[in-house]
Amino acid sequence: MITVYDPRGVVAAESKSISPRVSSIQSLRLGVLDNTKWNANKLLRALRSELEAQGLEPTGYYRKESFSRFADPRLLDEIKAKSDLVVTAIGD
Repeated sequence: MITVYDPRGVVAAESKSISPRVSSIQSLRLGVLDNTKWNANKLLRALRSELEAQGLEPTGYYRKESFSRFADPRLLDEIKAKSDLVVTAIGD
């Protein structure tokens, strides 16, 4: 008899609703969270420049400790307090 293991596993995740869309980005404060992936900063800096040109006010560029770890709750609290919109990305 051969034992076969299912590599898919089981993932339990809490369902969360999507934030409502804003009607305009004019004068909103933009926070950028860099997850430290190799090309993420290139993508995020370019996106930040484009969004600033369209009227967003930059409030901060933040970096996680590592792409493989959750962001520190204190960092998330700071970003939340200073930003109306936050952008993050993976740039592999």
